[in-house]
Amino acid sequence: MPGVFKDYVKNKYRKQAPLKGIRVIEVCTLLFGPAGPSFLAEMGAEVIKIELPPVGDVTRSLNPFGWFYKEQGPMFIHINPSKYYMALDLHIDIAQNIFKELCAKADIVEFNLRPAVTNRWNIGYEDIKKVNPGIIYIEKNGFGQWGRYAEEDRPSNDGAAQALSGYAWLSSFPNRPPLKQSIWICDVYGAMMGEVAVLAALHHRKKTGKGQYIEMSQSENIMRAMGWVWPYQQMMDKGAEPSGNRDQCICPADTFLCKDGDFVALAAPAPDEFKGLCTAMERPELADESRFKDHTTRLKEENALAILAIIAGWAVTKTADQIEKLGKKHGFAASRLHTAKDEFEDAHRRARGFIKEIDDPMYGKYTDHEFPVMMSETPPKHRWSVRPVGFDNDYIMTKILGRNQSQLNELYAHGVLGKWKDQQGRRPPSDWDGQSGAILRR
Repeated sequence: MPGVFKDYVKNKYRKQAPLKGIRVIEVCTLLFGPAGPSFLAEMGAEVIKIELPPVGDVTRSLNPFGWFYKEQGPMFIHINPSKYYMALDLHIDIAQNIFKELCAKADIVEFNLRPAVTNRWNIGYEDIKKVNPGIIYIEKNGFGQWGRYAEEDRPSNDGAAQALSGYAWLSSFPNRPPLKQSIWICDVYGAMMGEVAVLAALHHRKKTGKGQYIEMSQSENIMRAMGWVWPYQQMMDKGAEPSGNRDQCICPADTFLCKDGDFVALAAPAPDEFKGLCTAMERPELADESRFKDHTTRLKEENALAILAIIAGWAVTKTADQIEKLGKKHGFAASRLHTAKDEFEDAHRRARGFIKEIDDPMYGKYTDHEFPVMMSETPPKHRWSVRPVGFDNDYIMTKILGRNQSQLNELYAHGVLGKWKDQQGRRPPSDWDGQSGAILRR
């Protein structure tokens, strides 16, 4: 371990996070929108999540098999940590003015609404730029803010983005139907790319004093992650085809069934790696055979299929554990396929603090992932869990915007501010004491 990471897990909460002092206003729903500000929140930014009362973010209703944990959905919990929760009805002009007040005191504002919604609510980029010329303003949705698909006002989600981008098509096996990834790859990767742009815009503003408008398309972002597919299409005039677990740029690289019924992912493209694999299979002569003598030759279709068949025949005679050990011994990559349960119990992940026991004053103890990057001087961190709709209204309105209790009462009376609906995913846990988790205790 590098010396700078000695006692990292134990000490990271004593250190300041990298984005402390940055304020983000989020008007986002589902996953593609909220995941981005969540990254910033875990890096220390003050993120105010604004929801329409009383129902709030649609994600509050999207739960595996309809299961809730203490009145809250695990998807919402995972994607929205360390934020402040405000319920503001942006259909109302008074709420729009309050929103502009917040933006005047903010660095970043993020949306993932359909095109033209922000303009309809009088909080479009030009409106916000008037109150804060340095604002970094990002709008993200399925297809961007302009162009044919945006003009059609198409709805989108992760599955639609996987379909439209070609990602689902390539994720399948040859001659099989398309296969959508069960994880929200377009949501999370797109969110991450959006925050790359936001951080770049922060750097630009530091140099020039100027804010800017960022817009992005969910489907275009996942296309950017599809590597060699688009240059190949252009240069060869030939589309990439589904290949299952086989890597079409690396040979051998595939997933193989083992003797014990487990699977192992194996790759050995470099000369020494391939020789090591051949030795492990007790077939050292294969490394010198003309069909397999170098990587480019192995990648030819007939040769690739031949060596993969040989490996498959060998793998089924060994357990996954045996192949992992042979990979370590002979220098080629071999990893047993892990389940979620395996990862949950993995001592390596826990020792690094990535799989972490959260102890939240409102939701108690549960396990989640930490931010997957370690920074020796300014470590990102999970600070608290999610909160019910509108939970932090009073704190935000009094401490940030200077309103008094009488003014708050009037805003509640007119429906400008709201609180949670008495519904799973929106309300506090049934065992909440009415105080735990309040902002001043965080």
